[in-house]
Amino acid sequence: MEKFKTLKDHVYDYLAQHIRDGSIQPGQRISENIICETLNISRTPVREALIQLAAEGILDSQTRKGFAVKSMSEETIRQIYQVLGILDGYAAKLSCGRLASQDFLDMAFYIKAMDIAIETGNFEMYYKQQETFHNIYIDKCGNEVLIDTIAKTRNKLLKKGYSDHADEKLKEVFYDTNKEHRQIYTLLQAGKGDELQQYISVIHWKPVYASYDVIV
Repeated sequence: MEKFKTLKDHVYDYLAQHIRDGSIQPGQRISENIICETLNISRTPVREALIQLAAEGILDSQTRKGFAVKSMSEETIRQIYQVLGILDGYAAKLSCGRLASQDFLDMAFYIKAMDIAIETGNFEMYYKQQETFHNIYIDKCGNEVLIDTIAKTRNKLLKKGYSDHADEKLKEVFYDTNKEHRQIYTLLQAGKGDELQQYISVIHWKPVYASYDVIV
């Protein structure tokens, strides 16, 4: 069942999308008035969304200056990758035995769809598909605190910076990560929880990807 979205949630998604696609750059101030006018809503849900993004470490709250997108060092991104690897790997292990046949059909579909997105250079679509792929087993792990923690940690990597790199190099990186998605799928099917946990934490979320500032 899809979660009901409040006005604050819609503003959050709107801002997240603009941060993700580079429309709002690190260091750029965010105007509450412009958001209110653009979305035709009151200030309260806008303020609530900005506060949530600041609490998640995506925005800086600046005294008397409002909010701005936080810049993030490569070392910080590496550290987030290490944490995500542990959390994601544990969720995958817990999901073993909880996945239905339709879940595996869906994951297989998204793996193929990611190949198409990579080939066509549609990296934004790749991002959405890989997120859905991972969420299939994360949402079945049975630990709501873990699910929430993964989402909040992953949100810190909203800005991917795809436009900063050559298309062919990104394609190479994403083809590699999608091969890893296939291995995750295989290990989930086999129910090899311990091996799966190790593979995701050490291989799939390896810190070297942090230099590309991408979500894998």
